[in-house]
Amino acid sequence: MKKNLIVGQSGGPTAVINGSLYGVVTEAMRHTEEIDEIYGMINGIEGFLNGHMMDMRSLIETNELSLLRTTPGSYLGSCRYKLPEDLNDPVYPLLFNKFTSHGIGYFFYIGGNDSMDTVSKLSRYAKKINSDIRFIGVPKTIDNDLVHTDHTPGFGSAAKYVASMVREVAIDASVYDNKKSVTIVEIMGRHSGWLTAASALARKYDGDNPRLIYLPETAFDQEAFLKKVQEILETTPNLVVCISEGIHDKNGTFVCELAGDIGTDTFGHKMLTGSGKYLENLVKERIGVKVRSIELNVCQRCSSEYLSATDLNESENAGIVGVQAALKGETGKMITFIRNGDLPYELSYETADVNEICNMEKAVPSDWITEDGCDVTEAFIQYARPLIQGKVVVPEENGLPLFAYRK
Repeated sequence: MKKNLIVGQSGGPTAVINGSLYGVVTEAMRHTEEIDEIYGMINGIEGFLNGHMMDMRSLIETNELSLLRTTPGSYLGSCRYKLPEDLNDPVYPLLFNKFTSHGIGYFFYIGGNDSMDTVSKLSRYAKKINSDIRFIGVPKTIDNDLVHTDHTPGFGSAAKYVASMVREVAIDASVYDNKKSVTIVEIMGRHSGWLTAASALARKYDGDNPRLIYLPETAFDQEAFLKKVQEILETTPNLVVCISEGIHDKNGTFVCELAGDIGTDTFGHKMLTGSGKYLENLVKERIGVKVRSIELNVCQRCSSEYLSATDLNESENAGIVGVQAALKGETGKMITFIRNGDLPYELSYETADVNEICNMEKAVPSDWITEDGCDVTEAFIQYARPLIQGKVVVPEENGLPLFAYRK
């Protein structure tokens, strides 16, 4: 008996999150004997609760489906809605009654850690009531912090963007090489520094910028930082420093907290910003050289110009494999990437229990960070370099990128 499929997106978007959506939809369309309608949740599980859905097959008629693959951002919209911990909460029977009324047999959620928490809770409730709906998580996050997978879709393109921007910033800073200056680049990463570590890919030779890279995996020492800056300015007059937004001292206090109060989001995560600005003022006061701070912000996750072909292909494949896994009877799983080789780079796809993934964070390994805590090792470079390879040609209209837009 044919069942309907529903797919949604949640959390912060990436440049390739729609690649996974494209993979889910196109693969579902190939299985007409098992899958009937293909629905998209508008604004994730929260939107579904409010009855906001769309027919994904309609994108063929508008030609939006072909554009979807290279469109950044979450085409279906997003949410940060947290399902209750208590599976006896009335929201669960409400959701499953809605699934039943729409004939849903396959549920896909494309997202990061918190989204996998949603897949975990829904699959556990399904088991509790003996529902045969299959729940699959398709990973995405520029943070690259999901466990049980070599890396995540979204990281490669964001890493390519970060490395490209830092290289351009370094060239810009070098034009005044007769005057000492410091440029601090703040990069996304609350508890894991994968994306900041990718700034090392910007280097063209030994001793090139960025000379200093600070990740949340190690405690940040202000005095040691100032000493390093003063030392390196003697040989690199236009110093570029890259930091994660979540760098903290040995007591766990975020550097940005030293400058003022910060808020929290709906999941209780601290909303971090201002670490770069704090260090800019610190360098200005203590060293007295020209200094500026730059926050790359959401550009890290929405740039189509720096799409990695490797990242986009893997993102699409994650959606495809997700549908195949569900049709084989798997549920409560997330698609994982298994690296089988670096030279040449080889990857395979598997599934893992989503309950072992949600609410966990994968840190940059300590042996990929230098002993002094202000750089990454060659092992990280070898890990990250394959993920940024390949140029993607994005369709254009009047000289500008052409994207899919949900009306």
